[in-house]
Amino acid sequence: MRTFMLSLAMLGIASMPAAAQSIGGTYTVAGTNFDGSKYGGEATIALTSDTTCTIHWETGGSTSDGICMRNDNAFSAGYAMGKEVGLVVYKIEKDGSLHGLWTIAGQNGNGTEVLTPK
Repeated sequence: MRTFMLSLAMLGIASMPAAAQSIGGTYTVAGTNFDGSKYGGEATIALTSDTTCTIHWETGGSTSDGICMRNDNAFSAGYAMGKEVGLVVYKIEKDGSLHGLWTIAGQNGNGTEVLTPK
């Protein structure tokens, strides 16, 4: 019975690589604005704990900074860009990329964004 339970535990660990991978590092950014126009750039995520981090984007000639948090394969960030405040919610894919939707407070609609590890 112990061997069976150990095997189940190991199987559970083996099925968690996407959730266990580190989220910190530098990413290439590819996104779309509310109107569908495209933008690109770079984002850097710095871990502050096992689940929290800071994020810095340099996209389309502007910069923004935020606080972020991870929960399993969900990753979200609140950010400030000038006087605007926004929110982005990503899904962490098996290849380590983050696919998300973002919005800005007080505006209708959303944009899309993909972060690909460098």
